[in-house]
Amino acid sequence: MAKALGIAALFITLSCFYSLAYATTGAATRTLFVEGKVYCDPCRVQFETRLSTPVDGATVALECRSRENGTIVYVVEGKTDKNGIYSLASHKEFEEQICEVRTVRSPTDQCADHFDFERARILLTDNNGVNALARYANPLGFMTKESTYECEAVLKELFPEETEDQ
Repeated sequence: MAKALGIAALFITLSCFYSLAYATTGAATRTLFVEGKVYCDPCRVQFETRLSTPVDGATVALECRSRENGTIVYVVEGKTDKNGIYSLASHKEFEEQICEVRTVRSPTDQCADHFDFERARILLTDNNGVNALARYANPLGFMTKESTYECEAVLKELFPEETEDQ
């Protein structure tokens, strides 16, 4: 019985030690990755449809700013791959700041118009119950200058009730 109590006490002591060590070093040094997608919207509806395509080489920026005065305290830029996917690393904790990803530049003039809402807010902290290293932003995109002819059929598929009334 005494041996079992000794083992339990040792286990509890070690658990507390490792928890304390993680809280003081591990959480502060983890690199978090903000990941998302950038697409081209040929229908100018500002959401993905079956006609949307990924944008290769689009520039995106992660910006974190102060809640008190809006001063930008952190910026990192990156580019999308051939699938329109980006991954931006952050080596800092931004629990008290507002962080957003925004589109900066499209690599092509054919699809370069910004959305009205070109930002995706992201929680960039380890103190939110998420154990994974990745934080996923909502998809962002660019629009073509003109809507393509196929868009009418796509919108009828998506909103059949609304297109029948017109």
